[in-house]
Amino acid sequence: MEHVPPPAEELALLDRELAHLDARRAQLLQRRAWLVQVLRAPARSGFARADTAFAPPRPASGPRPAPPRTSSGHGAQNVLLALGGLLLAVAAIAFTLFSWGAMGIGGRSAVLATVTAAALVAPVPLRRSGLRATAESLGAFGLVLTLLDAYALHAVALPGTGTAAFAAAASAALAMLWAALGLTPGRPVLPVPAAVAAGQLPLVLACAAAGAPVLAFGWALLVTAVADGVIAVRAARSGVRVTALVCLAVNASGALLVALARSLMAGGPVAALAPGALLVVAGAAALLAVRWAPAGLATACGLVGGLAVVAGTGGVVRAALPSDWTVVAYLAAGIVLLTAVRALPGLRALGDGAAGTGATASVAVVVAGSLLWAAPWPAMVLVSPLSTATRLWAGAPQGLRDALGGPAGLPWTMAAPVVLAVVAALGAAAHRRPAGAGQAGERAFLSWWRGAAPVAVPVLVGGALPAAAAVADVPYAAGVVLEVLLVAGALESLVRSARGSAGSAAGSVALGCALAVAVSVSALSLASEPATYAVVAALTALFAATAVRLPDRPARSVAACAAVLGGIGLTVAVVGSLGLSASHGAPLLLVPPAVTVLLGGVLRRRPVAVPVELAGAFGALVAVGLAVTDPAWLALVLGLSGVLAAGAAVRPERRKAAGSLALVLFVLASWVRLAASEVDAPEAYTLPVTVPALVVGVLRRRRATPDDEISSWTAYGAGLAVTLVPSLLAAWGDPGWTRPLLLGLVALAVTLAGARGRLQAPLLLGGGVLALLGLHELAPYVVQVVGALPRWLVPAAAGVLLLAVGATYEKRLRDARRVREALGRMR
Repeated sequence: MEHVPPPAEELALLDRELAHLDARRAQLLQRRAWLVQVLRAPARSGFARADTAFAPPRPASGPRPAPPRTSSGHGAQNVLLALGGLLLAVAAIAFTLFSWGAMGIGGRSAVLATVTAAALVAPVPLRRSGLRATAESLGAFGLVLTLLDAYALHAVALPGTGTAAFAAAASAALAMLWAALGLTPGRPVLPVPAAVAAGQLPLVLACAAAGAPVLAFGWALLVTAVADGVIAVRAARSGVRVTALVCLAVNASGALLVALARSLMAGGPVAALAPGALLVVAGAAALLAVRWAPAGLATACGLVGGLAVVAGTGGVVRAALPSDWTVVAYLAAGIVLLTAVRALPGLRALGDGAAGTGATASVAVVVAGSLLWAAPWPAMVLVSPLSTATRLWAGAPQGLRDALGGPAGLPWTMAAPVVLAVVAALGAAAHRRPAGAGQAGERAFLSWWRGAAPVAVPVLVGGALPAAAAVADVPYAAGVVLEVLLVAGALESLVRSARGSAGSAAGSVALGCALAVAVSVSALSLASEPATYAVVAALTALFAATAVRLPDRPARSVAACAAVLGGIGLTVAVVGSLGLSASHGAPLLLVPPAVTVLLGGVLRRRPVAVPVELAGAFGALVAVGLAVTDPAWLALVLGLSGVLAAGAAVRPERRKAAGSLALVLFVLASWVRLAASEVDAPEAYTLPVTVPALVVGVLRRRRATPDDEISSWTAYGAGLAVTLVPSLLAAWGDPGWTRPLLLGLVALAVTLAGARGRLQAPLLLGGGVLALLGLHELAPYVVQVVGALPRWLVPAAAGVLLLAVGATYEKRLRDARRVREALGRMR
């Protein structure tokens, strides 16, 4: 058993341990202060080595404590040297530009030669002495002096030489001189990167001096970029590599932009050959550079090289085709590049497969751009019928273009559907290719595409077909049939994906496409009455059959709702064909809701039952909206809707919601009917309904079991509302006092009965009617009193009221909460 000391002994042990810890902490702090003092003092190696024996042993594991940061003199030294070199360079420039003419030719040459030689020779002994920063500063000053020597040479000795020609020769000479200086042992580091930077100018300046065409500048930039690449590969110093890579990126970008601009401006295939050759050579160089490029840049080189080859070859083909087929030309060039990469295993394997991956990525970029260009045409075919839907049954147009209402600013070109079809064929071919083929990047792309192809390929084909039909201007009937067939194909794809292993993504896309095309073709069919019946009936049958074939998933509910909406559309078409007005045809729109109520009884508790009934309820809302202009027909529609709701309430699972809805609809129907008939004494019609309803409510509540208790709204709400509300409306328009008095007494009795029996419906209905009635009766007197009072009294009273409410806000809030809880406890 473990020994537990008494509290006093344990307290003494804790005090001793804490004292030991305090002593050890003081010792460590003292040692730390000494170490900081040693590090800040001038370094003496012997003393430091001797004192290491007294240092506390370091732990065997764990990170070492970081020494205190001390200020070093190297940063200040570099700053001073940089400022000194800068001041010398400024002085030399000022001397060359402003004081040159005050000296003779001999003095000029002697001064510049002496200073330049000293600045170029001095870094060697300085580096040997360990003064590297000073040597680098003087070396930079020497480079500036060589530039001034070149300027002086041109200004004095060779003033007649062209500026561009002399600059080209001078930059080449300076590049070689600086490279020789930098490669000499013991020389500064700066001359070699400076030589690389100066080497970018000779070819470009030579083209400028010779008045060469723009394309020659592109070749000069490309050759310079290749030279930069060789330097970047062979250079041993990081500064040289970075400088060469930056120059390579700038020159290569310039060469590609020049060639691309000339290719796009070429007026024919012959004129496009020269810039195309430059692009192809640049692309080939980029693809070959993958072999020596680092891992992070290899794929980027392959991507740029592939795009350059596509731009070069596609530019030649583009120049031979009409302007609207430009994208097709570049897409064909991309396919050729992809075929070439597949046929050349050596090229594909360069850079551990980076060349093949980059080329494939470039083709993917071309394909994506082609799709973005071609997407507006199928979108236009789908959206345009919505803008022409107002021309209801104006007659079938001759061609599909007339039904679409114009190209919306886009030319009718067959290139768009061709692009979509070609991309779909590429996707199908890539989907059939084994996933393990190719390099790592290609395998990853193929693996991703195998999952995306079942979704993308049908969408592309479905977009190409209506676009091609619109471009070809097929007959109107053929275009309508084509879009209905597309809906059928999308729904069949939905069923197969739901039954197979294609995944929910394919099914969701298929369902979305089916719905979009269905809406479009429905709007397209409104141009002709027979087409409307044929299309809406076919779509209704297709969606209904799909809902039957699908398993219990959300897609089944969506398809079933679409079928119900199609039935509502057919009913609306029938109303239009019969020539009925909106209010007279509204009762016919209750046929689809009646069918959905029957279907709800058949489907019972399946997940699809609720969406189907809600879709049918939408038809009832449409019927109410159509009949709202005619109160008599509105009352009929409300009553029939109440009958349908009562029929749905027969089922136990719908009894509560549908029963309450039926009561509300019946009450609304009675109110609207009374208002439509301009009844002056509504009680003669409502009391025969209210009394039996209240009796039935009382009997139901008495016979209800505690587990199945009926609320007061269900028992008494409809019976009370059917009389109180019409009577309230009649009392507001009655100038006499008898009706308001009798209604007030009845409302008071109902309110007291509800309070006594703790019944929510009588209390709220009676209290509401009583409050509104009292407000109506007191309103004239309140208006007279307010008119007699000073105008400032009303805002003052409102302010006092707000202050009182604000001062007792918490109490009022608690009172309101208690009232709400009391109402919630009522039945």
